[in-house]
Formats: sequence, structure tokens, C-alpha cells
Amino acid sequence: MSEAGVVTGRPESRSLGRLRRATAGSLLLYAALLVGAILTLTPFLWTLSTSLKTPQTVFSIPPTFIPRPVYWQNYTDALNAAPLFRFLWNSAFLATTITVLRLATCSMAAYAFGRLRFPGRDTLFLLFLGTMMIPEHVTLIPNFVLMKFLHFYNTYKALILPSAFSVFGTFLLRQYFMTLPYELEEAARIDGCSRIGSFVRIILPLSKPALATLGVLTFKGIWNWFLWPLVMLNDYKAFPIQVGLAFFQGQVTVRWGPLMAGTTLAMLPVLIVFFLGQKHFIQSMALAGLGGR
Repeated sequence: MSEAGVVTGRPESRSLGRLRRATAGSLLLYAALLVGAILTLTPFLWTLSTSLKTPQTVFSIPPTFIPRPVYWQNYTDALNAAPLFRFLWNSAFLATTITVLRLATCSMAAYAFGRLRFPGRDTLFLLFLGTMMIPEHVTLIPNFVLMKFLHFYNTYKALILPSAFSVFGTFLLRQYFMTLPYELEEAARIDGCSRIGSFVRIILPLSKPALATLGVLTFKGIWNWFLWPLVMLNDYKAFPIQVGLAFFQGQVTVRWGPLMAGTTLAMLPVLIVFFLGQKHFIQSMALAGLGGR
């Protein structure tokens, strides 16, 4: 081999080695993602599978993933055993109302903490964040006493009003607002736009990814609500879906087929909301590492 061939061959071998290592790393990454996806989807697929099994095959040994025969009667039994559509409507109303209110309150608070300058702003914000360290169960009894005092017990007011505000939502939007260029807002103010106008016309339209993320997380959290509605409501017609699913649990046995059928129906709205906001959700996660001044 000529000297020129030796010289030119070494960089090619190093490039080939780097390519092989990169390919191996990509394969390992995809394999890990595939395993994670399977572990994440298995409970949902098992719920769907159980909802289509006969009572005799729910706990069959060995367990079967594909039901044979497909037993659609579980869905009919679920709809007959409890007013599932009423429960779904209650959850949809609560989740939609609280999500809209939380987006409004958190965006205004985040704008004040992130874009306005006033004495004690950072100290007040740290105190505000400190409330996140208080467990929800610690405030359960004080909130119950307060709602009882306000005569909100067994009404949706007791569910909606305390949940219309969120420390986490304020923190999330504040961090996103701080990534937006201040020059855009300053240019709008020079053109005669008011502070409220710049918030509505500039900040909010540019913050669709963060707003969509908060909206999806809030909707999912309220849709899966259980403890607070269970404490504050005693009229079963007002129950959200997660509390209503308890109808399938008796004192001795659990009707697993209808319960899994109702759970499957309860999962569909959350999946629809997630897929609708998926684009903005992913965009917000991609921009989460950007800093602001």
C-alpha cells in the first residue's frame, strides 16, 4: 500500500468506527424507547382486553391477552348498572370549566410575576412557590370546613372555585413568558398598545405551546379527580366518572368486566384531548430548556 493510501485510510477507518458506534447507540436508544412504550401501553391494553372478556375468563390461568370470545355484554352491563353518560358529562363539565379558569388565572399571575417589575416580586413569587410543598391532604380538612362555612357543600362551587388557581400552572407559564423577547412588547407599547393589549395580543398568542401543555395537564388531572369530589359531593347524580366507577365495586365482589368497560370509556376523552394538543405539548417540551431574562 502506498504512503498516500495509508494516510487517507486512517481517517476513513475512524469515520467508519464513529458511524458504527453512533448506529449502535441509536439502536440501543430505540430499543429502550420501545421497551418503555410497551410498559406504558400494557396497562391500557390489558384494561381494554379485560373489558371484552367473559366473567369466567377474566382470571383464567394462564391469562389470555386476546379475549375469546369477545364479550360486548360488559359495556351494556356497565351502562345499565350506573348512569355512566351522566358521570362522563359531569367530568367533562368540571374538567372544561376548571381548565378554562385555570388558564385565565395562571396566565395573568404568570404575566405579573414574569413580565412586570414591582418591589418584592421575586420574594413574593418564592413564597408563592413554597405552597407547592404543602401536601394536598394537609389542606383537605381546612378546605372542607371553609366550603361548609360558605354553604358550598354538595355543589360544584366547592369543586371549581378552589381549583381555579394553580401554583404549578403559574410557574410553568411564568417560565415560558420569560423566554419571549421583551423587544416585541416594547415595540407594541411604543405603537400605543396598552399593557393589557400587549398581554392579550402578543404574549398569549406566542404562548400557545405552554397554554396547551397546561390545558392538557389540567384536563387530565381534573378528569381523574377522585378524593375531593368524593368528600364534597353526596348526590350520586353529580359524581364525576372516577367516583362513579365505584358503583361496580360491591361489598364482597368486584364486577371486573363492567368496571374495565367503564374505565375504557373514561380513558377515551383524555386520549382525545392529548392527541388534539399533542403538537403544542411536544413543542412546549422542546422549548422548556430556553432561558429568559
